[in-house]
Amino acid sequence: MKESRFKGLIQVYTGDGKGKTTAALGQALRAAGQGMKVIVIQFLKGERGGEHIFAEKCGAFEIKQFSAGNIFTKSDEQLREEALAALKFAGETVKGGKYDMVVLDEIFIAHWRGLISLQHILDLIKEKPPQVELVLTGRKAPPEVIKEADLVSEVLMIKHPFNEGVKQRRGIEY
Repeated sequence: MKESRFKGLIQVYTGDGKGKTTAALGQALRAAGQGMKVIVIQFLKGERGGEHIFAEKCGAFEIKQFSAGNIFTKSDEQLREEALAALKFAGETVKGGKYDMVVLDEIFIAHWRGLISLQHILDLIKEKPPQVELVLTGRKAPPEVIKEADLVSEVLMIKHPFNEGVKQRRGIEY
C-alpha cells in the first residue's frame, strides 16, 4: 500500500434497486485508475460475472469470490461456510495493509440471511485502518452500519424488466 493521500472512509450502497455492485465496481475502477490497490470480495454472489472476466483481462483490481455457482441450490450450511470464509478473508484483508480500497460486495445479504452477524460487520468497520477506503454493498443495510458510514447511497427500484418476465442478460445483469 502506498502512503495514503487521504483518510479512508466507509461507503454503503444499499436498497432494492439494480446497481449497488455496479456502483461499487465503478468506484473500484476509479480508484485503480488513480493508482490505488483495490480488491473486491464477493459474498453470496452466484455465477461468475463479466466483472471477473474484465478484472482478469486488464488486471486493474482483484476479485475474490466465495460462493461460486448457483447460490439458490446450496444449503444454508454451505452458504454459511462460504460466508464465514469470506468474512475471515475480509478481516485479514482490511487489516492487512496491502490494499487502499476493499469492497465487500453483498455483505448485507449474508447478514440478512443470518449467515454472519451484525457484530462481524461492525467489527470490520471498527478495525479498518484509517487509510483504507471500505465499500459495503447489498440490500437491507442494517441501521447500525448506516450510522457508522460516511457515505450512504440507496438504490431504489422504480421499474425492473424482471417483473415483465425478462431473464438475466449476459453483460447486463452478470
